[in-house]
Formats: sequence, structure tokens, C-alpha cells
Amino acid sequence: MKKPDHRLLPVAAAAVTVVLWASAFVSIRSAGGSYSPGALALGRLLSGSLVLGLLCLVRREGLPPRSAWRGIAISGLLWFGFYSVVLNWGEQQVDAGTAALVVNIGPILIALLGARLLGDPMPPRLLAGMAVSFAGAVTVGLSMSGEGGSSVLGVVLCLLAAVAYAGGVVAQKPALGRASALQVTTFGCLIGAVLCLPFTGQLVGEAADAPLTATLNMLYLGVFPLALAFTTWAYALARTTASRMGATTYAVPALVVLMSWLALGEVPGVLTLAGGVLCLAGVAVSRSRARTSRVVAAAQETRPEEIRKPA
Repeated sequence: MKKPDHRLLPVAAAAVTVVLWASAFVSIRSAGGSYSPGALALGRLLSGSLVLGLLCLVRREGLPPRSAWRGIAISGLLWFGFYSVVLNWGEQQVDAGTAALVVNIGPILIALLGARLLGDPMPPRLLAGMAVSFAGAVTVGLSMSGEGGSSVLGVVLCLLAAVAYAGGVVAQKPALGRASALQVTTFGCLIGAVLCLPFTGQLVGEAADAPLTATLNMLYLGVFPLALAFTTWAYALARTTASRMGATTYAVPALVVLMSWLALGEVPGVLTLAGGVLCLAGVAVSRSRARTSRVVAAAQETRPEEIRKPA
């Protein structure tokens, strides 16, 4: 019986993450019309914390080690808390295309911070793939622009969201070397929820008037794109570099285009489709390895068998 290739598990985890994160944009379109930015962030974080907390109890994960708390705290404050509120607010101030353009600076910032603070390598294929994907994200953004107004405040908020996203990812990476993916995600989510507690009054008041579909979408955002997808993200990030994982998220714009087409009936134009193809092509390039690297890896795997052979 053939043994499963465990090297594929991080790839599968990353794929789950980008699909669920892409679906979040469709759900936010529904929930965002009835919930203010802070209330939506708090509701999402509370539902995600509940699911993650139950999983930790079932698996008896316990508290993370003290050495992991710095990274967990920084990622919880920046990514789970601040990013959620600021992005929700920014998307109400600018059109979807402008938001996509600005927020997609995040993976580039992750690569720069990862190289500077974590010593992540910057191979040519990664840089080339990110350039192609960013060009695709720009194309998608330009094709979607003009559907709404834009403001300086909105652009600044989306830029702050991109910076917070990058800082949270880079802070999370060292913590994953000391604690499990579930621990890092759970306690990061809890910290983000605590940061958003001042919006409790808004959440209670808006939940009383919101339609059921909006509330269900908020709960979906907490359970799947947050609790599940952030855990699979942490699992994959623990097994690769922050730069490579950041580049993987460039698949999200292409999937958003596809999901909006299927779920909302928003037929994409030729320019939007071309941008989506570029995003996916760039991710494929950034995730690939040079032939020489594959040969060396294969040689290293077979060398122990060769050493055991009798002379």
C-alpha cells in the first residue's frame, strides 16, 4: 500500500485557506450592509474564538509556551483585531477595485519583512511569480474600479490593513516554531476579540435589526474563513517561508472573481478574467522550484540508501 505524501499536506492546507478567504469577500458583501465595521469584526472574532476554543478543549491543547506569546500577541493585535476593523471600514470608503489594489501590497510587504526579519530567501522564481501575480491583481482591480467612490481616507485605511496583515504574518511565523497551529490561531483570535470588545454595544444593537442572512454570513465568516482557514494557514506557514505563503494568497483575487460569477451572477469582463489568470500563473511560478533544486533534493533522499549498499 502506497504511503501518503505528507509533503502535499501543507499545499492542501494553503489551498483550503485561499478558497475560504476568497469566499469571505462574497459573505462580507452581504453582512457588511447590515453591520458596521467594528461590530462585524467583533461578531466574526467571537464566533471564531468559540469554535477554536472548543477544538482546543477537545484536543487538550492547553496554553502555548511562554516563548510563543510575543508572536501570538502581536499577530492577534495586528492581524486578527486591527486588520479586521480597518479593512471593513476601508472597504466602505473605496470601491472594490481600489481596495483590492491597495490590500494586495500585503504579500510584497511580507516578502520584504520576511527577508529582513526572518532571513527568508528571495529566489528569482518567487520574485518573478509575485511580480506576475501583482500585475494580475492590478488588472483585476482596474477592471473593477469605477463601481463606487474612493476617498483618501479609504485608501489610507486599506494601506494600514495591508501593513497590519504583513506585520501579523511575520510575527506569527516564529510563534509557530514553539506552539501548534491551533494554539497560535486560537489565542491570536481571542486577543483580537478582546481588542474589539468596545464594539459590543454596536454588535448587540445591529444584530437585533439585521436580517437573518446577514447574521448567518457573519457567523460563516467566523467559523470558516477565520477559525478553519487561519488554522490551515498557520499549519502551512509553519512548514514554509512567510514570503512563499504570502505569494500564495495572490490566488484569492482570481477565486473571488469566479465565486462572484457563480454565487452573485456578476459576469466578469475579459480584463477581469485576464487578471485572474495572471494571478494564478504568478502563484504557480512562485510555488515552483528550479530543476536543479529538485535534482539535489532527490539526490539527498536517495543518498542514505546508496551508503547502505555493500561494496
